[in-house]
Amino acid sequence: TIFTDSKESSTRIAKGILKRPPDEQRQYKDDQLLDDGKTLGECGFSSQTERPQATATVGLAFRADDAFEALRIEPFSSPPELPDVMKPQDSGSSANAQAVQ
Repeated sequence: TIFTDSKESSTRIAKGILKRPPDEQRQYKDDQLLDDGKTLGECGFSSQTERPQATATVGLAFRADDAFEALRIEPFSSPPELPDVMKPQDSGSSANAQAVQ
């Protein structure tokens, strides 16, 4: 598991981390092979939908000799609940009204 912070225009994150050229990698989103020529944004990843508390999963398979290994994604544990200070605030909540007074 690798956690990265990236821009929607990113195209070569895994190469820099794993030191494997793009032609030795296949990346997947929801079991669909991603197009090497597209950015993360063009592949459907967005800062509006992928956040620290709701991360995106990108499957990664490497070339082994003449073929690519089978894609295998292992589940990982759920992150802990966000602390109250990091939760989105409801603009109509009574807590905000009290803080303003």
